[in-house]
Amino acid sequence: MTRVECAARALCRFNKIPEDTKFEGRPMWESYIDEATAVLAALDTAKDVTDG
Repeated sequence: MTRVECAARALCRFNKIPEDTKFEGRPMWESYIDEATAVLAALDTAKDVTDG
């Protein structure tokens, strides 16, 4: 499982939505990929700033 998938699944759970429920033929967690990517990018940026 990638970091993005893990984060997207966590967002589903946070919103009380079953991760693998199908929505338009795809697992619901895939609907959260954009949000998960944004959160992970922010965390990576924050890490770079504190490490610098």
